[in-house]
Amino acid sequence: MYTILRSALSDAVRHGRLSVNPTDRSTPPSPSEARPPEMQAWTAAELRRFLRWADARDPDLAMGWRLLAATGMRRGEALALRWRDVDLDGSRLQVRRSLGVVKAKGAGEQLVEGPTKTGQAGGVHIDPDTVAALRTYRATRGSLSPELVRDAALVLGNLDGSHRHPERYSRRFLEQVVQAGRALGEDQLPRIRLHDLRHTHATLLLAAGEPVKVVSERLGHASATITLTVYQHVHPGMGRQAADRFAALLRG
Repeated sequence: MYTILRSALSDAVRHGRLSVNPTDRSTPPSPSEARPPEMQAWTAAELRRFLRWADARDPDLAMGWRLLAATGMRRGEALALRWRDVDLDGSRLQVRRSLGVVKAKGAGEQLVEGPTKTGQAGGVHIDPDTVAALRTYRATRGSLSPELVRDAALVLGNLDGSHRHPERYSRRFLEQVVQAGRALGEDQLPRIRLHDLRHTHATLLLAAGEPVKVVSERLGHASATITLTVYQHVHPGMGRQAADRFAALLRG
């Protein structure tokens, strides 16, 4: 926030709107103050436990949670996904757009589709179990209305074909996590945010030894450097595994 504000006010000075930049007299946040909140991620067992519970309770919502966890997509990307972007036979989907909430003074808020965070489209391979779940999900929605499964229809849209509200979608996830925790046991399911399904996807793959470049491409990061920076907490254990693998290779 400080960086963006300072940049905006610098533009104002350059265009003659301000004589000085007020942030010149302010103290910027220290690195520790600017550090983002510690990310949370589920283990594979915790994710599996939650998805089974969610699928038994509400298969419609569970499909969204599974898709986010299986691909690492951002919330807005998943909510803007259309059936024409999904190739079930090829086990692949295309991330082309992202849904966001635009709030304008006096005009309320609107749900608007725009480019992805990096401004680039990308493809993501999906696993056989998720493909099978998507086929079942599509058949169920098609039985409700053919309009819900046309190429231009939203995959995770409301039953009237409209977009789901991103912020309400996140709240529904939190509600289900709390409910699942009560049902399964609080020690069996730590509370995480919807965005942490993305962190879970990346953390599980990196911890399993998947190359950083591959994980970076799945997440749609602009570069592998971003992935390394964000998920540096995973690396210590991976370093030990790499050393052990090298020793095993040397021993033949």
